[in-house]
Amino acid sequence: MRYALYYTPPPDHALTRVASRWLGRSAFSHNCDESSQASGCDQALTAEPRRYGFHATIKAPFRLREDRTAEELEAAVRSFCAKRPICPIGPLSVARVGNFFALVPSTGTPFSGGLASRAVGDLDEFRAPLNEAELQRHLRSDLDDVETTNLVLWGYPYVFDRFRFHMTLTGPVQASRREAVGEQLKAMFDPLLLAEDFYIDALTLFVQDNPGGDFLARTRFPLWTREQMKATG
Repeated sequence: MRYALYYTPPPDHALTRVASRWLGRSAFSHNCDESSQASGCDQALTAEPRRYGFHATIKAPFRLREDRTAEELEAAVRSFCAKRPICPIGPLSVARVGNFFALVPSTGTPFSGGLASRAVGDLDEFRAPLNEAELQRHLRSDLDDVETTNLVLWGYPYVFDRFRFHMTLTGPVQASRREAVGEQLKAMFDPLLLAEDFYIDALTLFVQDNPGGDFLARTRFPLWTREQMKATG
């Protein structure tokens, strides 16, 4: 069993619904309805992100330490979120990130990087160290020295100054298909993105019951507005 801390809009948000249709499943439901996947979408193209559900990674998947419980983890995440204000992201847009496509902020997001860094550090006491198989799987990626150090110390390469907020929409896309896939994604998502500024207003604890299984949303924890924080001192 693995846990992860992700950002995702509420389950009834239009972006969540459309992204779930694109991926073929919703992380807020136990049902995987591939028949509802967007017309013309190659299911192999979305196989990897479908397993994780529509999200942006805040703290990457990890196994729980043997001396910790899921209830203790939930309590710690609840306490963490209760001390953090809502975090602005701004407008999102479809973009290619390396060889895959994702939704990324149209402008810089220093606040989301700070939130993710605090979550990585503050909640790391719950993370079991990577076992050899997990370590070797990550090391097959093209990591530089900083990312390799992050992997060993924090269980994930892309933390702190290597963090980049993104909401993955595809697995690797062949160069010959990238233009067509990009246009398809923009046609599907742009109408939802152009008129809205997005905020990290909650963090969601996801759980994967078994290796290779789908991640499901377990509990959604709201962040506080600044007004709420001021009211409580």
